[in-house]
Amino acid sequence: MVVALSGGADSSALLAAASALRDTDEAWHVRAVHIDHGLQAAAAEFRAACQLQCERLRVPLTVLRVDVRTEPGVSLEAAARDSRYAALEADLAPRECLLTAHHAADQAETLLLQAVRGAGLKGLSAMPVCRKFGPGWHVRPWLDVPQQVVLEFGAKFAFEVADDPMNADPRFDRNYLRSRVWPALEQRWPGVASSLTRTARHVAEAQALLEQSACADLIRLRDGEALSVPALRALPRLRRFNAVRLWLSESGVQPPSTARLAETLRQALDAKADHMPAIRWGEFAMRRYRQRLFLTAASPARLQGAKTWQVGSAQPLELGDGLGRLVWTPQPGGIDAKFSHVLLQVRARSGGETLKPFPKAKTHSVQHLCQALGVLPWMRDALPLLFAGNDLIAVADLWLDAHWCAARGQPRVGQPRGGQPRGGHPPGFALTWQQAPVIV
Repeated sequence: MVVALSGGADSSALLAAASALRDTDEAWHVRAVHIDHGLQAAAAEFRAACQLQCERLRVPLTVLRVDVRTEPGVSLEAAARDSRYAALEADLAPRECLLTAHHAADQAETLLLQAVRGAGLKGLSAMPVCRKFGPGWHVRPWLDVPQQVVLEFGAKFAFEVADDPMNADPRFDRNYLRSRVWPALEQRWPGVASSLTRTARHVAEAQALLEQSACADLIRLRDGEALSVPALRALPRLRRFNAVRLWLSESGVQPPSTARLAETLRQALDAKADHMPAIRWGEFAMRRYRQRLFLTAASPARLQGAKTWQVGSAQPLELGDGLGRLVWTPQPGGIDAKFSHVLLQVRARSGGETLKPFPKAKTHSVQHLCQALGVLPWMRDALPLLFAGNDLIAVADLWLDAHWCAARGQPRVGQPRGGQPRGGHPPGFALTWQQAPVIV
């Protein structure tokens, strides 16, 4: 158990509970992590409180310092939270559970904040009790426990706790809700935190049913790494939205707003057959090609500049920008040995390149070959083309120009001494493109 320890009353009580469990069963191991955000002068006080508590309870303490940077449109509160959880996730070891002291009032506040922001069911589900987190888990064991119960339990240990001055600053949404709105709610509806926590649980159950429905629909929609456009058209509108949201979430992508998603699907489903719409949001885009809907980067990677490389080189050629590498690998067939010392230039296509893919084939344009093979249009600029002077000899590991291939019985680049093996083609070096680009 890894207790996220701020030095405040709630997390201090959680540390005491975890250490008490450890003392009753030696199978449990407990350590604590304190995050120093570096945002205020009181940080030293928080750190000192955590150290005293951990020394008293014989719990190892790790202090992690984070650099909180706010992007345009992101609040300091959200930026600090993101930095905190990123540091906690990076610190977590396999099979460890991060414990946080969120209680019923925190859950109710989260539900209200999500509601005023117009969140959907997933947002209104508020915080889950347990979720996968890095190599381990994130558990909120007190999510149904009233805050007063947490404070009364913690008071038994007479800890020196630190009060965060930022918790009283009404500029932050959660603090405003806690200081200005919550007292009125409690006065009018005593126990409102428990009621709202139940609401969040009901919403989470409804969201789980939606995800089950989306899983069943995705089984029918998947077409390789893409979704079938005809199958999407056959779904009712709400189930279509539901399935696409899950598809995006499974890819680690935050779905766009409802309005943006509606426009995305309208263009993808209504565009003419020969059109290839691309609808972007943030760093991502959805693109349609040949009746399939793909998730891509907003600006797919393109091979930049030109690189030199020798035929049969023992050194891989790194393409950069996440495009992987080119290597020469021993395989049957390959390039004629007379070209073994040719220096190649590797660059992206510029248009008009041609290649003869087989000895008896006609010379075709690279554009035609890509269309025939179904190479995705936005990935064609990532293809490494290999030139010897002005002659195109290969396109990645898809096609090798027939003029450069060794005829039967002729020596190949990389062919070992001893010549041709009995009953087969002589071995040589063929081109391999490793770590080819992924869809996202």
